[in-house]
Amino acid sequence: MDDELGQALDAVGPRLRALRTEREITLSDLSAATGVSVSTLSRLESGARRPTLELLFPLAKAYGVTLDELVDAPPTGDPRIHLRPVVRNGMTMLPLTRRAGGIQAYKLVIPAGSERREPTPQTHEGYEWLYVLNGRLRILLGEHDLVLSPGEAAEFDTRLPHWFGAVDADPVEFLVLFGSQGERAHLRARPKAKASG
Repeated sequence: MDDELGQALDAVGPRLRALRTEREITLSDLSAATGVSVSTLSRLESGARRPTLELLFPLAKAYGVTLDELVDAPPTGDPRIHLRPVVRNGMTMLPLTRRAGGIQAYKLVIPAGSERREPTPQTHEGYEWLYVLNGRLRILLGEHDLVLSPGEAAEFDTRLPHWFGAVDADPVEFLVLFGSQGERAHLRARPKAKASG
């Protein structure tokens, strides 16, 4: 058992380096986000320092993964995925994916009578795709002010100032895919027409 634990701990360093590389984060940026020194982060990634919970908690939070994912914990035998909703800015976010890096999927719910009525556009690195399930969603994208109804979708570069909220007092449910810059989700409504010959 001790040998198994040692092998699992030895594998954490390469996993940490791969996560940081995938997300194109520098050691300095990661240090600023976690409060862990650059030298400690470097030693963790190289395997020169054994990981502890005190070090892994802020790293898991910074990468948006669970501790189990960070250390590649063995499955418990329970095949169910236990998703935990997160409430941010008056919205409930339910994660639909559990993999580190790459595209992340969420179901977002803006409750009835939401307080998110006053637009506050934001920008950040990345790319986003969303699809409205229920209700009417207002999206501000740069100079555009759009209303999406159920069955409608939008995709945009998140460096463009953007904001979304409910059009009226009714709740809104929508799916969102967040991806790193350059990763784009495309939706084709109909097949391309064949060239007539």
